[in-house]
Amino acid sequence: MKKRHRVLLFLTSLSAITFVDRLAIGVAGPRIQDALHIPPERWGWVLGAFILGYGIFEIPTGASGDRIGQGRVLTRIVVWWSAFTALTAAAGGFVSLLATQFLFGAGEAGAYPNMAGVAGRWFPAAERGRAQGAVWAASRIGGALSPLLAVPLLRAAGWRAMFCVLAGFGLIWTVLWRWWYHDRPEDQPGITAAELDEIGPPRLRNPHAEAPWRALLASRQVWLLCGMYWCYVWAAWFYYSWFPTYMVRGAGFSESEMGLLSALPFLLGCAGNVAGGFLTDFLSKRHGLKVGRCVLAASSLATSALLILALAFTRQKAAVVLLASAGFGVLDLMLPATWSFCLDIGRGHAGVITATMNTSGLAGGFVCTVLFGYLVRETGGYRVPLCVIAAMVMIASMLFLFLDPSKPVWETD
Repeated sequence: MKKRHRVLLFLTSLSAITFVDRLAIGVAGPRIQDALHIPPERWGWVLGAFILGYGIFEIPTGASGDRIGQGRVLTRIVVWWSAFTALTAAAGGFVSLLATQFLFGAGEAGAYPNMAGVAGRWFPAAERGRAQGAVWAASRIGGALSPLLAVPLLRAAGWRAMFCVLAGFGLIWTVLWRWWYHDRPEDQPGITAAELDEIGPPRLRNPHAEAPWRALLASRQVWLLCGMYWCYVWAAWFYYSWFPTYMVRGAGFSESEMGLLSALPFLLGCAGNVAGGFLTDFLSKRHGLKVGRCVLAASSLATSALLILALAFTRQKAAVVLLASAGFGVLDLMLPATWSFCLDIGRGHAGVITATMNTSGLAGGFVCTVLFGYLVRETGGYRVPLCVIAAMVMIASMLFLFLDPSKPVWETD
């Protein structure tokens, strides 16, 4: 196996662990709300606290990976978030849970920008879409595994023990990663000259320079990208945070049914990311980057918006499962194209670009997650909140068509 493919195994396993830990609180949500007496509008703040901490620290952590190396930064990230996954078990009420989730998010911030930075260092341009697709597909496997692991643990040992068990996965990953990985491919023991030639010149790997922030802030591309991602993540964070609660309290499924069926959107999301990775590379090669990145992403977003809108108006359980799963699967077709787009325009500062985009998305996710609880309370159901999400995803689709991956933010690194 080539060394870069082993790197990808590390990234995909980390991506899966990230989502197992991140989504566990959503799966345990109904139990935690009952145990700590937290109403829906306050639960939205608990879920939003993670996103707020994540968003505040996303850009500096992404930039630090570009500057000092993604290997060291990812090590710190995983140790921190694993610790606060375990500490979630100690929460005694709304305030302590709020604080724990904020610090959990602060620790996990920068994980995906740094994984993107690793991909930029280790993969040639023609393989980046597939690499990004594999990383995001693994996150969906983690999302599918989260309820499948969490529900049996909830039943066997309770929600507090569940968080302690899940924290161990990240710590095991950290030990193996720190022992094996090197930031520079040429420093990796056993790598061949032929593989270094395949990876290409070290432009994306040298040097660890400071990002030119003025050019970043002046870029129309970056502002459009951030606006698009701000809108897109309203759908993503519905699935990450509120979806299990919606399944139980909005669609009428039991906890055991929810544990199985809430995994389905993430399984289709996994397929969507794999397909999206191959499609963005194929279409980019055949028809150019504009089609391979922007047209593909805009089409998937528009289709997903229509599926989520249909979900808002259905009451049949079979239709809920079908529409919710298809909506997320189609939505995820856009992720490999989007994160590859960041590598296209960010070049040697891909960590900064991806972190900036993701910070904007986290801001949108925070607003969505908190607002969702209030909309449920005020409207007495989930139809209006889902219609709002569908509208935001459609706006994201339109914004993507104004982006151009052939125009980098910085002409030189």
